[in-house]
Amino acid sequence: MKEFHHHKFCPIRDILSRIGSKWSMLVLITLDANGTMRFNEIQKSIGDISQRMLTLTVRTLEADGLIKRDVYPEVPPRVEYTLTDRGRSLMPLLKELVRWALDNQEQILEERANLDAQEEVKG
Repeated sequence: MKEFHHHKFCPIRDILSRIGSKWSMLVLITLDANGTMRFNEIQKSIGDISQRMLTLTVRTLEADGLIKRDVYPEVPPRVEYTLTDRGRSLMPLLKELVRWALDNQEQILEERANLDAQEEVKG
């Protein structure tokens, strides 16, 4: 039996929990689709992300080397975000996951509804 519990550091949990959050994935996909973007453009593109959550998300992605933040000394300062080489190398995997989700969404939603209905009858 393969075990996935490590006493100090589990790279699977650490990395996947960071890139696997819905906001991280949406920011990465948005930057991949649109190229270099400013903070407000990312927020408008995603729509329902708060300013605080977007700030935390871009900081995390920057810390992991998946996006690059460029600050231009203008008044007001202009800040742009873009994917790094590492971030671009992740995109084929994320795109495949998105494709899989779209291909299976209808069936998954049906199965969830069926399970909910079964539990209502039991409960």
